Amino acid sequence: MPLAGIAALVIAALFAGAAVYVSAVEHPARMTLDTDEALREWGPSYHRGAIMQASLALLGTAAGAAAWWMARNPWWLAGAIFMLANWPWTLLVIMPLNRRLKAMAKASADSSARELLDKWARLHLMRTAFGILATLSFAVAAA
Repeated sequence: MPLAGIAALVIAALFAGAAVYVSAVEHPARMTLDTDEALREWGPSYHRGAIMQASLALLGTAAGAAAWWMARNPWWLAGAIFMLANWPWTLLVIMPLNRRLKAMAKASADSSARELLDKWARLHLMRTAFGILATLSFAVAAA
């Protein structure tokens, strides 16, 4: 197994673990707060998480693609594609919602803020799925 493949698997597992944590623990805990507090907490949390997950998605894509290039195993390529899929999903689907939530956080939250936070959680589940699928693809390639 190429060293890049080991890196890809570790990076994808880190990405998936962080995404699962956000989906299963952090966001549900946030939603126990009142809407204004939940929105205020979401902003800095999202900012820190976005930097970490964007970096992991790029590194995982690069490592998976390098492993595919070296080994020509299509599972490495599949995992790299799943990691890369986080970028267009985030930029095209989640980012417009993020902008609305950020704007609401600067003002006071209205009744639609909770609905938007719920929608954000549902959209984030796809990032979680991409991370899990990448990890599984890399694990199959490594086996």
